[in-house]
Amino acid sequence: MLSVLAATAVGLLLTALGHPRVGCLVIGVALVSASVLRRLLPSVGMLAVRSRFTDMVTYGLLGVAITLLALVMEPKPVLDIPFLESAVRFTVR
Repeated sequence: MLSVLAATAVGLLLTALGHPRVGCLVIGVALVSASVLRRLLPSVGMLAVRSRFTDMVTYGLLGVAITLLALVMEPKPVLDIPFLESAVRFTVR
């Protein structure tokens, strides 16, 4: 749990220092690693909030979502998802 917490703190610090893409990537990778650790380790202490499957799915989905959001972040997105622009335009109208 300390490794996930430390990586998240580093990501938040990077974001606060003006590097939001890198900070969000670090946070996303920390959550994905929390999902992997929850699967591999028999006892994970406070990282175990609910059942093993629920924790893995929750950490994994949030980690992937934050990582994808970091990759499509403006300016100069690394990843281009065509339907995302029309979805944002539709909801912001």
